[in-house]
Amino acid sequence: MAKIFLWVGFNIFVLLMLLLDLGVFNRKAHEIKVKEAILWTIFWVVLSLMFNAGIYLYADYQKALLFLTAYLVEKSLSMDNIFVFLMLFTYFKVNPVYQHKVLFWGVLGALIMRAIFIFAGIALIEKFDWILYVFGAFLIYSGYKMMKEKDKEIHPEKNPVLKLARTILPVTGDYRNGYFFVKENGKHFVTPLFIVLLVIESTDIVFAVDSIPAVLAISHDPFIVYTSNVMAILGLRALYFALAAVMRIFRFLHYGLSVILIYVGCKMIVAQCGYHISTEISLGIIALLLAISIVASIVIPQEKEV
Repeated sequence: MAKIFLWVGFNIFVLLMLLLDLGVFNRKAHEIKVKEAILWTIFWVVLSLMFNAGIYLYADYQKALLFLTAYLVEKSLSMDNIFVFLMLFTYFKVNPVYQHKVLFWGVLGALIMRAIFIFAGIALIEKFDWILYVFGAFLIYSGYKMMKEKDKEIHPEKNPVLKLARTILPVTGDYRNGYFFVKENGKHFVTPLFIVLLVIESTDIVFAVDSIPAVLAISHDPFIVYTSNVMAILGLRALYFALAAVMRIFRFLHYGLSVILIYVGCKMIVAQCGYHISTEISLGIIALLLAISIVASIVIPQEKEV
């Protein structure tokens, strides 16, 4: 009964925060400035740490440490999402006033998809132990691929969801004041803003394929995996507006994220072989890799193009 109360209570809290976000704090569409975004980012991080403290008080130190490690992994990997958001909004020329609305519904869809991925992954692990080797190998490959494709350009026009949507849906010529759907001359149309939302949702599925196995390498506890994912994603919009302007400065961050994926993949495999790496060590390694990649991006001067 207590576990059911935790699950219901957490999801009610998430829905309440989303309703407050859309219906109160951002009821009127406006451009999110850096100062506002930083304050919201701090709010979501503090809220996550408070939730982490609640896990420590309600459960124990080990559960709290697992949540913190899983949260840090998910938050780190979400940096790639931010870069893709920036590319998509630039490609589709989305007015900054409408970007928060797209990200709000994009995050809501991501929460639903992540929940499906998480419980499907846990079900597979419980039924087939050997699937952990597959997950581990996939994470190592994903990390290697991410490292090799650091400078690979993103081509939104090649997204299959975008191609399909443009084929079967009537699309207006402009953004129609930020609406997703409009009715004109008795006919229903979708706007380009809805197309952007579809592309964002489809790209998040790709990111989930990497991030969910990575978090499952930290813990198999459904509540820890789910809540750490949700808390990291809830602050993703604010983090985007806070970092979008300076994301290109952290040019070595990509390598740090690649090594993190490779590390958690190796951790998952060696754990199946009987060699357990403590959560404290994992948390320290992940934090160190992030710190090194960020500091290196700031300290090492960028080579000037000839």
